[in-house]
Amino acid sequence: MSSQRPASRYGDPGWRRLALAPGLIAAVVLFVGIALIGQDAFTYISWVVAVLALIVMVFAIQAKHWWWLPVFAAVAVLWNPVLPFGFDGPLWIGAQYLAVVAFLAAGVLIKVPVPSEGSRR
Repeated sequence: MSSQRPASRYGDPGWRRLALAPGLIAAVVLFVGIALIGQDAFTYISWVVAVLALIVMVFAIQAKHWWWLPVFAAVAVLWNPVLPFGFDGPLWIGAQYLAVVAFLAAGVLIKVPVPSEGSRR
């Protein structure tokens, strides 16, 4: 019997896209947040976006994709609910859309290799 892992039905990609789920969730939250800009409920949007930005940063570090760190550090700072900047207007709406694009791109592009059977122990 072979000690190699059997190939999956769709081939063995050898990669995991760990940032995809938080990226998709953040994109949805940011789209919902566009309707809530200027309201008290936007504080919850800020919390979720800031936390998900930090989570994506951790996955970027694991994947050694250092170029994503300044992007999501900026998102975490701009959407932080502890010391909010109080942005409003069309520039803030544009920032929401840019953050959506950043989260989706990072979710697709940040990937880590799947560990082999021998290194899982």
